[in-house]
Formats: sequence, structure tokens, C-alpha cells
Amino acid sequence: MRRPRLSPSRVVRWLWQSRNPLARTVRTILLPLSGLYGAVVSVRAGLYRVGVLTARPLPLPAVAVGNRAVGGAGKTPLAAWIAAFYASRGRVPGILLRGYGGDEPRVHERLVPGAVVVPNPDRVAGAAQALARGADVLVLDDAFQTLAVGRDLNVLLVSAETVRAVPWVLPAGPWRESGGAVRRADAVVVTRKRAGADEARALAAALTARWPGKPVAVAHLALDHLEGMLTGDRLEAADLRGRRVVAVAGIADPESYAVQVRASGASVQLVAYQDHHPYDEGDLARLVRAQAAADYVVVTEKDAVKLRHRWPAEAREPLVAVLSVRWEHNGEAIVQALDALPVVPRRF
Repeated sequence: MRRPRLSPSRVVRWLWQSRNPLARTVRTILLPLSGLYGAVVSVRAGLYRVGVLTARPLPLPAVAVGNRAVGGAGKTPLAAWIAAFYASRGRVPGILLRGYGGDEPRVHERLVPGAVVVPNPDRVAGAAQALARGADVLVLDDAFQTLAVGRDLNVLLVSAETVRAVPWVLPAGPWRESGGAVRRADAVVVTRKRAGADEARALAAALTARWPGKPVAVAHLALDHLEGMLTGDRLEAADLRGRRVVAVAGIADPESYAVQVRASGASVQLVAYQDHHPYDEGDLARLVRAQAAADYVVVTEKDAVKLRHRWPAEAREPLVAVLSVRWEHNGEAIVQALDALPVVPRRF
């Protein structure tokens, strides 16, 4: 299968992670912009911290999930896990999204069928919609930097893969905020996909030492099983062992996705597109040809929602990679924090 052309996301990852002299030079040129950006972000956070700016309250107990870096930490799987956790407790979770990109709402609807999913850049208006539709607890996906909205629990994700990147804030590096932003977190979850367990535990230990008293957990985002994109038929990850697999991903961190699929023992060819890639007819035809040539084509949940209703009936269906959140360290602290949220909706 012919590989897609070089995507902007791959260029950006090269810029933020490479030690190549050209990458270093470009980062140096961008450092003044990073200094300006970092100053603005720091002043804004400080104004909220001292009360000059105040967050608007939400009508329901709320958990915010977010990341210091741009993309790739597993916000969607963790937010879905939290929503499913509350659903298992008999509650009705409302998942609030910024509303950008049409794939995340549909992914959440599939991952947590009982959730009320509301895409709206105005989180307060979205919360009101969720309340009107029966939600009794809110999960704010990608909201760590959404300081204008209140929350009862602030969960910060730190990717064990992203910490290998350069330390600069945007645009010279991947960081939305400096490391001091961790002070706003009520709990920290170190996520890992292709990083080793020891590396993730070492990062968790460093965060615990730097921020004593703050709960720090480690979660492995791993391939759990696969499902037929059209039929929903289940296939175990072990069934891919020794098979030729084309792994297709239009997400922020496709390399980690390839590692997740490769952990099954499959021989994997990665076809990576830009995050939120809108698949055109040419892309669809290439995937159909790949499905005919390989043992399996495996797509992400995010890509499946865009391909499912367009897949030709005569072509063999791709498989969808279903990930799981596996707590490897201190997961009970996250459960306790989630259980501590009020059950009765607040009234204003």
C-alpha cells in the first residue's frame, strides 16, 4: 500500500523530538515566540489563581481531564473510562467536548453508550444541555487549560512518551504550559502506550517526589481486543499473532498506536494520516486494496466512525482496535477521588 504523503503532524513531531541540527535550529528561531506564549499563559493562570479572574460554576459535579502537551496522552480513553466508571455506579455521565472535529463525540457515544455526549465550545452551555438530558455528573474532555470553568476534580495526564520531547512550550516544543501547572491538578495519571513500564513508574516516582501528597497513578493504554467495523464481531488480540496487518491511524500519535497493535505479535505496516484526517474516496479505495492484500486492516476508533458508513458492502470489513485502561500503579487513588464527588446535583 502506498504510504500517504508526509503530514504536518509528522513534521511537528520531528521538530519537537529530533536532535537533528536542522530541528535544533528551527527550535532556536521559535524560542522567542515560545517565551511570549509562555508568559501569556503564566499570567492568565496567575490571574485565576489570585482571584482576579474567576471560573464560572457548573450545575453538576464535574471532573476535568487534560494534558500539558499537545495531543497523544490518551485523554479520550481516560475520559471514556471515567464516564464508564460513573455509569457502572448507576450515574448518568455527561461528557463535554469542545466541539472541534466530528469524530470524538461519536467515539464517546460508542465507548460509553449510556453517556450524554455534548460537543459545545461553551462548556457552561454544554453542561446545561447535559443536565437537561438527564446527566448527573460531568466529564470534561481536554479541559485542564479551560480555567474559565469550575470543576470538582482536576485530573492531569502526563504521557510517558511525550516527556522525551524538548522542554519548550509552544511553538518550539509541545507543551501548553510549564511544569508548574501540575500544582493545579488534584490527581496525576502517567499514561503509557509504547513506553516501558519501568519508564512510566520512574516518571510517576519523580512526580510524586516533586509534588508530595498529590496522588499519582500509572495507566497502560493497551490493545484489549478487536471488533469488526460493520458486524461488531469480536477477535482477540492474540489472533493477530503472525498475521500481516496494515494499521491505519489518523490520530495525534500514530507510532504509539502501531506499537499497541504490534504487541499482539502481528507484523505491522503503519499508514499514518494527519490527526482528524477526512478520508476521501482515494483514501477509501487504498484501504480496500490494502484489505485485499493483507490479512487484516486495523483502524482506530476515531477513524472507524468516519469509515463505517462509507465502507463498500462487497469489501471485507476492517477491524477496529479497542483499547483498555489498565491501572499499573495506584489506580485505587483515582477511584477514591472519583467516588468522592457529590452524588446530588448542586443548585445555583
